[in-house]
Amino acid sequence: MGLRWWRNFCAVLAGVLLFFHGFCYSEKAPNYSFLQEARHAPPDLYYDYIIVGGGTAGCALAATLSQNATVLVLERGGSPYGNPKITNLDSFFANILDNSPSSPSQFFISEDGVFNTRARVLGGGTALNAGFYSRASSDYVRSAGWEERLVEESYEWVEKKLVFRPPMLQWQSAVRDGLLEAGVLPYNGFSYDHLYGTKVGGTIFDHQDHRHTAADLLEYANPRNILVLLHATVEKIEFRLQGGSKPVAMGVIFKDKAGARHRAYRKDSKSEIISSAGAIGSPQLLMLSGIGPEAHLKAHGIPIILGQPMVGQGMADNPMNALPIPSPRPVENSLIQVVGITTFGSFIEAASGSDIIRSWLRRPLDQSFNASEKAMKAVMTAAVRGGVILEKIDGPISTGHLNLRSTDPEDTPYVTFNYFKEPEDLRRCVDGMRTIIEVINSKSFSDFRFPDIPVQVLIDLMVNAPVNLRPRHVSAAISLEHFCIDTVMTIWHYHGGCHVGRVVEPDYRVIGVDGLRVVDGSTFNGAPGTNPQATVMMLGRYVGEKILGQR
Repeated sequence: MGLRWWRNFCAVLAGVLLFFHGFCYSEKAPNYSFLQEARHAPPDLYYDYIIVGGGTAGCALAATLSQNATVLVLERGGSPYGNPKITNLDSFFANILDNSPSSPSQFFISEDGVFNTRARVLGGGTALNAGFYSRASSDYVRSAGWEERLVEESYEWVEKKLVFRPPMLQWQSAVRDGLLEAGVLPYNGFSYDHLYGTKVGGTIFDHQDHRHTAADLLEYANPRNILVLLHATVEKIEFRLQGGSKPVAMGVIFKDKAGARHRAYRKDSKSEIISSAGAIGSPQLLMLSGIGPEAHLKAHGIPIILGQPMVGQGMADNPMNALPIPSPRPVENSLIQVVGITTFGSFIEAASGSDIIRSWLRRPLDQSFNASEKAMKAVMTAAVRGGVILEKIDGPISTGHLNLRSTDPEDTPYVTFNYFKEPEDLRRCVDGMRTIIEVINSKSFSDFRFPDIPVQVLIDLMVNAPVNLRPRHVSAAISLEHFCIDTVMTIWHYHGGCHVGRVVEPDYRVIGVDGLRVVDGSTFNGAPGTNPQATVMMLGRYVGEKILGQR
């Protein structure tokens, strides 16, 4: 009896000490002692886990692994903290449209002629996006082969740190009610879950309209086991080749802001290198390191480590189309808070605020609008207030590919998404646009539109706006099919390039090499739910827990 009591007491004591160890040694954002400029790093470093990319997945993964191993995070951008463009909701467009060399947003144009951006900042896309938080569907989780219990726990781990309930003011409430009036039923209230119908989702903006990012998940990290280097651009992964055996990833070469090169190596045989560089960065890094289509790598003078034709294939971006709606009355500044999840494969969302229409269309309306003088005057008068209602299609089915532009890791590769190549994607867009029109024409939304500006004027506005570099069909203003094709934009939910089963195993180890994994949205076969950030952060936590369980 005494021995059993003593064992139970020791187990409880160990649990208490572990709890207080984590409590005492965790640090609060933004005052992380483990954040450091890469130029201060030594020439050579040795860690259990080297994570390339401190983004949406990378921060969650690093925080988890640091509980029982040493972790080095190499982030090519800077810190999100102290940057009001990142922090403040009102600066969303100023942040994402900032093309300066030091911007957290790196602008590029896909080969489809669509403007796009990729993150270069600690926290990744969570430092740029519209903040909406919604989980993947249960069907998506099952098809991915994930353990549902651990998925649930991993989502909750993220939500405790940085997810909030949005305030739901007048504009967003009108959109919600308009969706219900348009038949996007039932109403599911506030929920993180992916449910058919209309719901209010979570947001990473708090009640002061301040953004929280995946970098906040580093509050979970053990600061004694982790180092995060900023402005550390990884040039390639180094491998050891031994006869007929698999190549083994041994380390990485990275350069700091001043151009000095450093090397980071795996500490031992249990150690790993993990690419969490995102849907563009991870396939790019594999190619730069010699893993990819052989002919393409040879054309760039890259020595072949492993011929892998599927790297960079299956790139997909969920096409977005929208209508701007000038309002006769003031509206709140809001990003995505409500979503209509339709049964036909389209998601309807909305945003509103001061001058949002000008920001959305990228240049002053009087340079792009070609409608009646009366309608134009009304729109211009209201240009400082209004909003947009947008639709994004599920999937998508259409996919493309990624090719290197050069061997410079700072150069965004050539990316082709092949928007609407598959007819089913186009059908979903058309049905989504019809739903948006029904919302705009609904009684619930009538207070936020000018009665003398028909929807056709809004369609004309989009067709004539410089939202992309694609040519226009002459019938784009009267054919919703051509409207979708001609005015397509990105909602920054691109994914693919390192698919599970093609480039990585179900445990995210790169097929054909040892010591290397990819953990980010490049492994997704389709976008998870309405907005992917929840699932990308969950994935970082999920895989981190799996890895620790195997140590």
